Amino acid sequence: MSLSLAAGLSALAILIIVSLAAYAWRLWREVERRKAFRAAEIARANQNCIDSLSALSQAMVERQVDMVEGALRCKVLLDIIDNRLVERDAWRVLGEVQSEAESLHTHQARRELSPRERHREDLVREEIAQRHDGRLHLAAIELQAFCLDWAQTTSASSSAHVSSRK
Repeated sequence: MSLSLAAGLSALAILIIVSLAAYAWRLWREVERRKAFRAAEIARANQNCIDSLSALSQAMVERQVDMVEGALRCKVLLDIIDNRLVERDAWRVLGEVQSEAESLHTHQARRELSPRERHREDLVREEIAQRHDGRLHLAAIELQAFCLDWAQTTSASSSAHVSSRK
């Protein structure tokens, strides 16, 4: 093999290695960008859930919403954030209410019920609400504290993040 051929192949090999390294670096940056985007999306979704939880739990504390309906909605929102949250003692009642209300119709299925069937289900809902009223009220108060704590925690972490970037 001649010296010029060896030098040419070496240069080609170096060019290929540099090109692959540049491509790998570009892919790594794209993965990092996507991770950051996903983290921001999760944070935004969690914040939307916290905002909804705050409004809903406030309505429950003030008895402006049916307690069973509020419990079902709060359970769903907590599950979205982290399904382990409903394992907390104060919020277990949300899962209990959900399991008791599973057989009740909602949305379009409820609208399709006869007035008599709807009334029967309303009585069941009222009975569930009365049975769990005190615990649901306390759960709503705990949710208010949780939402406030979340807001303070995210506010502190975002200001620490902003000040560290300066």
